[in-house]
Amino acid sequence: MPRALVSVSDKQGLVSFVTGLVELDFEIVSTGGTLRALHEAGLPARAISDATGYPEILGGRVKTLHPAVHGGILARRTPEHRAQLQELGIHRIGLVAVNLYPFRQTVSRSGVTLDEALEQIDIGGSTLLRAAAKNHPSVTVVVDPGDYPAVLAALRQGRDPDRRALARKAFAHTAAYDAAVVRYLDLGTDQPETIHLTLERAADLRYGENPHQAGARYREEGRVGFWDAVTQHKGKALSYLNLFDADTAYRLACEFEEPACAIVKHANPCGVAVGEGALEAYRHAFACDPKSAFGGVVALNRPVDEVVSEAIMANPKADVLISPGYADGALRALARRRKEFRVLEAPAPGPPGPSLRRIDGGFLVQEADHVPRGRLGWRVVTREEPTESEWRDLEMANLICAYTSSNAVVLVADGQAVGVGAGQQSRVDAGELAARKAEGRARGGACASDAFYPFRDGLDAAAAAGVAAVIQPGGSVRDDEVIAAADEYGIAMVFTGRRHFRH
Repeated sequence: MPRALVSVSDKQGLVSFVTGLVELDFEIVSTGGTLRALHEAGLPARAISDATGYPEILGGRVKTLHPAVHGGILARRTPEHRAQLQELGIHRIGLVAVNLYPFRQTVSRSGVTLDEALEQIDIGGSTLLRAAAKNHPSVTVVVDPGDYPAVLAALRQGRDPDRRALARKAFAHTAAYDAAVVRYLDLGTDQPETIHLTLERAADLRYGENPHQAGARYREEGRVGFWDAVTQHKGKALSYLNLFDADTAYRLACEFEEPACAIVKHANPCGVAVGEGALEAYRHAFACDPKSAFGGVVALNRPVDEVVSEAIMANPKADVLISPGYADGALRALARRRKEFRVLEAPAPGPPGPSLRRIDGGFLVQEADHVPRGRLGWRVVTREEPTESEWRDLEMANLICAYTSSNAVVLVADGQAVGVGAGQQSRVDAGELAARKAEGRARGGACASDAFYPFRDGLDAAAAAGVAAVIQPGGSVRDDEVIAAADEYGIAMVFTGRRHFRH
């Protein structure tokens, strides 16, 4: 009679799976809560202590760590191994169904103690899975309840399940589990000696950055982000750049408490505005740079109604629209035209995690760039002080600048971005590009630079655009010259002390 060892934390599908094994004449051995669940269901199952001749000890910490268990799992189907098992009275185990203690769920709870976390680190289960996966030519290992039906179907047909694929899944499961433990032990460490990430494919993409490149969205195993809860109401499949730009646009729009819209094209904002409502925010954001908005991503931090949807559809086409919700009338209006236009509904984004960027042989890793709201640590360095409306424009320009590729200069007037200079090698060029796009609309507004002005020529470009206030990190050896230039123009200037490069 073949023997199956079943010991699972996740009991989804357990009873039906074991019922199928019993019908196939498997002898079931089990442990703890799994054994109780099987007995309550009226299924025959032996305690693991019967197989080992040794009781579970240390409050259940040691149950399966025994030669009678691991010898039965690790034995090959060779005459030598069979003879040794017979000599020692060890029964061969042909199937191992195990999943591990809910460590990740435990440590995700607020207030969990170290002792509580340590008790959820599975030792015996991981050892069982690794042993069975190592010996997968002779043993079927099942870690995922979703695989129960396929395993039973294969066994009923008298054939072996895909043991190699099941073994790979088991090793992936234990690797992800160990990585989660390492991440927990690294909490509070800014730059740990090693970083252990396990990623699972969450969605296939239409293509990568270009149509000849394959692309997919992966997520950290055991974790979800707002993209896992996104509903796509219409449009063709998303591409790599659709997700990349939509993530940037939606995060930027959701930075604002008031109704806001962000339009992003090729990873850079080309329109951002706040308004009394979503319609006003969208119209002002689109007005920043209508030419660049073509084929971009529109993100709103308020639900879209029919009026807003009609306004979006009346303008040159966007590729993606993302918002926290849609009125029925809005979805009907959006469905009538532009079949390929992607319409996404998303919950609020969570805080960004560390960023990784590949270089030869490894990655550059850094913590996310957080843009503090408010003016803590900011200081006015000119004779002129910003007015309250100028302060609001300065805060908005500074925030948009942090979402814009360096070198970046952003012009804002009355709660609306009017000029964005992105990705320029020269800060003067970035300022002149922003001023050219503003077409005179920056007068009386604010200018933000993502890094200090190394010379006064950058300030001269801001003054030529007609701004009344400038915000920058400060810290140049020529700060005094730049401040003097601002005083010449009667411009208020604020130093934040924090650079926001984005590459």
